[in-house]
Amino acid sequence: MKIKGQVKFVDNDKSKFFMTLKKRVDNYFTENNISKHANGAMVIKTIVLLAVYIVPFLAIVIIQPSFLVMNLLWLLMGFGLAGIGMSIMHDANHGAYSANNTVNFWLGHTLNMVGGSVTNWKLQHNILHHTYTNIAYMDEDIDDKLVLRFNPHTKVKAYQRLQFIYAFLFYGIMTIYWALLKDFVQFNRYAKNGVNPAGKKEKRILLARMIIDKALYFFVSVGIPLLAGIPVAYVLTGFLLMHFAAGIILTVVFQLAHTVEGTTHPLPNDAGDIENCWAIHQLNTTVNFSKGNPFLTWYLGGLNYQVEHHLFSRVCHIHYPAIAPIVKQTAEEFGIPYLENKTFGIAFRSHMATLKRFGKLPDIDEALA
Repeated sequence: MKIKGQVKFVDNDKSKFFMTLKKRVDNYFTENNISKHANGAMVIKTIVLLAVYIVPFLAIVIIQPSFLVMNLLWLLMGFGLAGIGMSIMHDANHGAYSANNTVNFWLGHTLNMVGGSVTNWKLQHNILHHTYTNIAYMDEDIDDKLVLRFNPHTKVKAYQRLQFIYAFLFYGIMTIYWALLKDFVQFNRYAKNGVNPAGKKEKRILLARMIIDKALYFFVSVGIPLLAGIPVAYVLTGFLLMHFAAGIILTVVFQLAHTVEGTTHPLPNDAGDIENCWAIHQLNTTVNFSKGNPFLTWYLGGLNYQVEHHLFSRVCHIHYPAIAPIVKQTAEEFGIPYLENKTFGIAFRSHMATLKRFGKLPDIDEALA
């Protein structure tokens, strides 16, 4: 894998698109005397989503209902867990939730509720994904995952013809893999390839904190119910159900923004350059969906407004519906595609079609030979 800094964006056309867009978006907030950070509606959402995760857990431990009801509560926790990831931790770790870094720090650590590591997440998401979106071998979010192929620049395997069928099984194990192994794999990789620039002492401290955080996560999520006398089978079944639901939600939502028809997967030239400006690259690799669905917009933390998020990741997602018309109009003025799927269903079908296409494409090197 190439390390951060080996690929750069070269704007040969000297586009003024992002300069113009940024000025217009800034003017929107200034003229309306609105903060770019969270408002009252965002605070209420935060409380609701945290409650959807915490209250069912308390009910499981204290009331200890029947096996069926208990699993329904674990399932509800899965929806809460995904909502926290999309709406709270995501904004906070981008520095978008609040102008107060302390608030962002603590809300960002709600990532611990899935057993994740904030430092690793910021390196993977804020740096690699948001800088090198859809660039193979740089954006880890489109790297091949075990038996899944998410970009057209890797070797196709025969069984990937069926990935549009079996993908969702692997989507469902995403968060449990994250809690158990992913952070340790990433920690080792980032230490070796230079993505994590910290010194040896800092890395040892990070690793120790990661181990402690994960131990606390599993103690609370699994240990406390067991200590409360809930049968092991009940706890493990519910815990895995919660993660399976959260994994499918989080993975599908992300894939609907990047692994769909219409997006590009450019490769750098021999000099390591992407011949485009960064902002236009984001528009070419990112797709909105279901902008007209108020519930999805609320629950998904604005991730259905991925275009706006990639261009203005330090703006709280609560404002994306308001700035989206500005982004779309400016893109149209500059002749830049503004990609969007009108409904969740259309976006989902597009993702399925892309999984099928990537499962059938030949190796790019062979195709060009």
